[in-house]
Amino acid sequence: MMIVNEEKCIGCGLCVKDCFPKDIELIDKKAKINNVTCFKCGHCIAVCPTDAVTTDEFDMSEVIEYDKEKFQVDPNNLLNFIKFRRSIRQFKDKEVEEEKLSKIIEAGRFTETAANMQDVSYIVVREGLQELRRLTLETLNDIGNKILSNITPENIIYVKYAKLWVKMYEKYKENPDKEDELFFNAPAVIVVTANFQINGVLASSNMELMTNALDLGALFSGFFVRAAEGNKKIRELLGIKEGKEVATCMIIGYPDIKYKRTVPRKSPKISWK
Repeated sequence: MMIVNEEKCIGCGLCVKDCFPKDIELIDKKAKINNVTCFKCGHCIAVCPTDAVTTDEFDMSEVIEYDKEKFQVDPNNLLNFIKFRRSIRQFKDKEVEEEKLSKIIEAGRFTETAANMQDVSYIVVREGLQELRRLTLETLNDIGNKILSNITPENIIYVKYAKLWVKMYEKYKENPDKEDELFFNAPAVIVVTANFQINGVLASSNMELMTNALDLGALFSGFFVRAAEGNKKIRELLGIKEGKEVATCMIIGYPDIKYKRTVPRKSPKISWK
């Protein structure tokens, strides 16, 4: 529950004003959290000028006081950082340190979730990559063959992918140890799951920023996400719990390529109302 230290509370009302579910009130010039409609977003902890609010549900030692020098990011640098990122398909034969993988997950853990659900989970695959690759390619091959055997107006846009999936599987069967066209010989994959898929997607976006900040590279594998949909064998291999959906699959490693500049993009479609 959320707890107010009345000795520290100065009755400023900032927590009351910022509480979206309206679970805080001022009584005798002291904040009182009812813990009825509260969904533990922590805004009251963050906004309190006297550090009077705590919780017994999360680790309060993680709370960091605001420091402009450590917290602020130059907006132009951030925009350039985003523009410069590239999807990586060439990786060095080098393991990614567990400390870096943990920091990437930390970026996901502190990403906002709907109603503060905090429902995002992370599956780091390293030792089991080859088995995961096999199951994924087998599944994509099955999906591809089904599409190619019954092309309809509804699935015609997937025909080019179907042909690619079948070809990828054929290459894999010929030589499983040759070039990897699914995970690109990366040393690690993080499968992000969530009860509410958008929460996992939001977390993954911040995770990729951290990946690049750590001088690593990432590729979001839509092929894997497609293969994992309703796939009992993949879910069992990864230990995906009931109620969780695969949001993204992040292929991670040290890039074996260097880019020199950003690339152009289409002009944004904006409606100013």
